[in-house]
Amino acid sequence: MIVARLDDHQVLASAGELADLLTDTVAGGASVGFLAPMDAADATAWWKERAAAVAAGQLAVWVARDGDRVVGTVSLSFPDKPNSRHRAELVKLMVHRDARGQGLGRRLLTIAEEAAAAAGVTLLHLDTETDSPAENLYRGAGWTRVGVIPDYAASPAGELRPTSLYYKHVGAGALPR
Repeated sequence: MIVARLDDHQVLASAGELADLLTDTVAGGASVGFLAPMDAADATAWWKERAAAVAAGQLAVWVARDGDRVVGTVSLSFPDKPNSRHRAELVKLMVHRDARGQGLGRRLLTIAEEAAAAAGVTLLHLDTETDSPAENLYRGAGWTRVGVIPDYAASPAGELRPTSLYYKHVGAGALPR
């Protein structure tokens, strides 16, 4: 399995494959911001819209490929305000249902954390559906849950669900445990 960071042109070229991953993730019930059923054309358009942010340096996208197939992705979103350049948001960590249980989610998470630290980021944050399998991944990787917001986002089925907020210090800002 190969994991690589994509530039804006590669995001555009991979939009269809990334859309397949997104539609699988939503169909599997993961709360990544979309409702089921996820239309492939809408998913492709959403990924294509990300290319401008990648070109502007506001978003970093990595993909995991098993052969020619995209089976995972993770992104970092960088703020544009001067007082927040030390932090980034971890977004859209997705692993295809067929590729789960093999450590790929943890590998993608580690790659994003290391890349953030290399870029001078010292604080990462994320949100994820409360009581989802993703919470085990983040806690196991040393992320700290700071709270829960009730009824924050709709699940793919349209039900309002609570969301947990997490953070992690990385790089020079990492604190010893």
